[in-house]
Amino acid sequence: MEAVTAALDWALDGLLALTLLWLGWRVLASADLFKGIAFFIAFGLVMALIWVRLEAPDVAIAEAAIGAGLTGALLLAALSRLRQDQGAAAADAPAEDPAKDPAEARTGGRRRGTHAVLVGLSALLFVGLGGALLSLPAEAPGMSVPVAENLSTSGVSNPVTAVLLNFRAYDTLLEKAVLLLAVVAAWSLSMAPREPVSSPGRVLDVFVRLLVPLMIVVASYLLWVGAHAPGGAFQAGAVLAAVAVLLLLSGKSLPARWQGWPLRALLTLGLGVFIAVGAAVMFFGYRFLEYPPDQAGNLILLIEVVATVSIAVALATLFMGGRPRRGEPG
Repeated sequence: MEAVTAALDWALDGLLALTLLWLGWRVLASADLFKGIAFFIAFGLVMALIWVRLEAPDVAIAEAAIGAGLTGALLLAALSRLRQDQGAAAADAPAEDPAKDPAEARTGGRRRGTHAVLVGLSALLFVGLGGALLSLPAEAPGMSVPVAENLSTSGVSNPVTAVLLNFRAYDTLLEKAVLLLAVVAAWSLSMAPREPVSSPGRVLDVFVRLLVPLMIVVASYLLWVGAHAPGGAFQAGAVLAAVAVLLLLSGKSLPARWQGWPLRALLTLGLGVFIAVGAAVMFFGYRFLEYPPDQAGNLILLIEVVATVSIAVALATLFMGGRPRRGEPG
């Protein structure tokens, strides 16, 4: 019986791995942007299943919410805007016959050569990664033993949260900084597009009214349970961001009074509190982000609560597609 179970496990893992590779190839090779986005969303969902198989449910939740859900919605919104811009440009541009362009053949030849080079480099990278994977020892030492030995001083009982918010808090701090920089980059490119005000319809309106409160409860649970089980700020923030995306898709918009300094304050609050806590402990003789053992749990909870709000606001702001238009009614 155990042999049959092991064989089924190997078959399932192999099927997931092959499906992931096939979806990744389809994402890169699809000429239709909509199909490519659909394959990307499917890729994220399969990746979430793989993380579940690897016994990392917290990462699986984040992958499904951000990698498949929120990023997929962001790409679909970008595709819609791109098609609108292309349609307007095509209407204004004069008709041309590409067959009369003598440079088209040379351009096609250069593209084929570039594709061949990229395929060759990808093959070398694949072989190199495969060789590195095969050269790993059968039993890697890892960090599980040191983490388990120091878990009692971390302030939480979940080893993943202990690593992300205490033992390797620098990594998480930089992740929040990168997310904030992504918002700054998006705002520097353009203003948020003007979306036509329309009724979402009775079905969507009822669906949003029923789902939003439930998702807020789920986000609160993920935040609270992160201290001793899979969850945490990134997972809770992703769910809250999905709430905001649902509201935007149903015709809601950001009120004008929130489009100025309140929005910027919420975006920077998570990173600011993280840095402030790390610096404050230095006045008591500790190093930066080295929490006192008796206060570690409270400090981590403070960082997680504030980070949840900032992450949700940042992801929802990225979905809006640019800098909010201040002064317009919301």
